[in-house]
Amino acid sequence: MVDCVENRLLTSRRGLLLGGASFAAWAYLPKFARAADGRDPRLLVVILRGALDGLSTVAPIGDPDYAGLHGSIALAADGAHPAIMLDSFFALHPAMPEFARMYRDKHAAVIHAVATPYRDRSHFDGQDVLESGYAGPGRVQSGWLNRALEALPRGERVSSALAVGPTTPLVLRGNAPTVGWAPVALPQADDDTAMRLVDLYRHRDPALAMALSQGLQLDKAASGDDMKPKPGNAVMQMRQVARGTAKLMAADDGPRIAALAFDGWDTHANEGGPVGRLAFLLGGLDGALAEFQSGLGERWRDTVVIVATEFGRTARINGTDGTDHGTGTIALLAGGAVKGGRVISDWPGLKLANLYEARDLKPTTDLRSVIKGVLQGQFGLSDRVLAETVFPDSAGVRPMKGLVA
Repeated sequence: MVDCVENRLLTSRRGLLLGGASFAAWAYLPKFARAADGRDPRLLVVILRGALDGLSTVAPIGDPDYAGLHGSIALAADGAHPAIMLDSFFALHPAMPEFARMYRDKHAAVIHAVATPYRDRSHFDGQDVLESGYAGPGRVQSGWLNRALEALPRGERVSSALAVGPTTPLVLRGNAPTVGWAPVALPQADDDTAMRLVDLYRHRDPALAMALSQGLQLDKAASGDDMKPKPGNAVMQMRQVARGTAKLMAADDGPRIAALAFDGWDTHANEGGPVGRLAFLLGGLDGALAEFQSGLGERWRDTVVIVATEFGRTARINGTDGTDHGTGTIALLAGGAVKGGRVISDWPGLKLANLYEARDLKPTTDLRSVIKGVLQGQFGLSDRVLAETVFPDSAGVRPMKGLVA
């Protein structure tokens, strides 16, 4: 498996900063604007780090230039491993039958030719823009999801915690430990260090200390021996982190908002078409989505899952049967609250003149518009809060309407 050096360094840096296991402790149960109508909405954000090849995940097989550009890794509607037709133009990778089922049930949607405002193709900066919510890199003190949660009206005070996987994504990081979420890094399998942290907070903030203590217990319950993935098995890790997250979020007093990050999507070489490396990873993502639905049970009805990545990959394959850093890509939505069964796209076309800088899928939709639309539909956040607090200086990017049923 070949990844670029920058992405490995980025993963290592975040791992060093945030520790092997992280907990997002929270002190207040959000009081949502639509609680009166019986909805109890939940939101899961899945970050795919490394840059997902959107043209291989949801292939525009109706575009006459697609097959020639993507060459040996292009999907097709026929053959030994046919893609799953979503409509007459777009087809889903065959490794994602669960997402296809959700799509048929109108509980999943695709937004194609999407990107953040970032254009320079650095994993490091691209991931910071994706997760911080700012228009450019370098503003990494907090994440847009944490700021969104802080903007929600507070309900009753609670004590609980959610394990969000190997590292806490920046998108959920913030600076206020008793408002919204406060990611706390705990070295993996180091109970002594964890308990010392609990003791420290017991004097400074008893509620947070109780949240951390209960979080340790919840983490053990959510990742017991029967749920521990085998080392190196990325697919099992995706499924089992999703299973543990769903188990906690299904509880009446559990978290309503969570973020997960899955690494390894930097497919410079040997990407594979309907089978191969990308297919292996997409199978893990597909399984994770199925785990969310199964584990959340009746809560799935009011859930939205957003799947996003820092940027796309080149429209043309390279000399090692892979794709290099690109621009436009896809975002996926899944969940019972999604108004699905459709691919949303202002398709730019793949002719050379239509490509971004003559190499990439040209983005025609701002990812912030998609996320704003989900946040507004799920939690009723105002245009002003979204434009000034959640995604600063983004008044010109309007929330996409009609994403939440």
